[in-house]
Amino acid sequence: MKKQKLWIVWCLLLSIIACETPPTSVDQTKAAALLADSLLAVARQDSLAELAAKEKRPDYDTSQWTELIALDPSIIVDMKYATTENFVNEKMYNCSRCFLRPKVAIAVTKAQDILQKKGYGLKMLDCYRPLPIQQKLWDKVPNASYVTPPKRGSMHNRGSAVDLTIVNAQGEELDMGTEFDFFGKRAHHDFTDLSPTILANRTLLKNTMQEVGFQWIRTEWWHYYFKEGAPGIFPLSEMLWSCEEDK
Repeated sequence: MKKQKLWIVWCLLLSIIACETPPTSVDQTKAAALLADSLLAVARQDSLAELAAKEKRPDYDTSQWTELIALDPSIIVDMKYATTENFVNEKMYNCSRCFLRPKVAIAVTKAQDILQKKGYGLKMLDCYRPLPIQQKLWDKVPNASYVTPPKRGSMHNRGSAVDLTIVNAQGEELDMGTEFDFFGKRAHHDFTDLSPTILANRTLLKNTMQEVGFQWIRTEWWHYYFKEGAPGIFPLSEMLWSCEEDK
């Protein structure tokens, strides 16, 4: 394509020069300068195009992972372990990026489609969690009731589990009865001493996620794992994503 552009510029200039009778040395000098400027402009344009294409190129293995917003930018990503708003009150991720196995990411976008038709949307609170981060969590809270031992690994470490909630059309979280990472009976699915609104919100999330292939766990209203991603289907991973601040 670049050679074709240069050839067109060259032919046009030759045509211009051929129409001048007789050509003078001044004309030839101007033509040469015009040619040089045109060639430089074409080269600069192609360089910018190549740079733009490079910047859009994924910085991860797309055969193994999908960044969720690459599929659906309308999904809000607010990774709580990239903040201090989590049960260890410490930032664990350098930046907030949501990665999942490709099949899992597609299922999440289907859930988003279902909710958007009802005037709602998803907010992702945690997605794939690298094993080194699981180790850091375990070092802080070595209790299997709250953190899966790194040697065993969790569904998060396989890229097949999500922590999430529902937001309204203004991006405000629906009331689910507790905050994310609340460890107590009030966060359990079978805890029913809640307002009808809260129970309806939890049911909406639960039914939507089940419809697209996710399974819930009893103790956390926010946590769902992809049923086809059981241990052995997706391997544990230590992949750490990059951040602008790392570049």
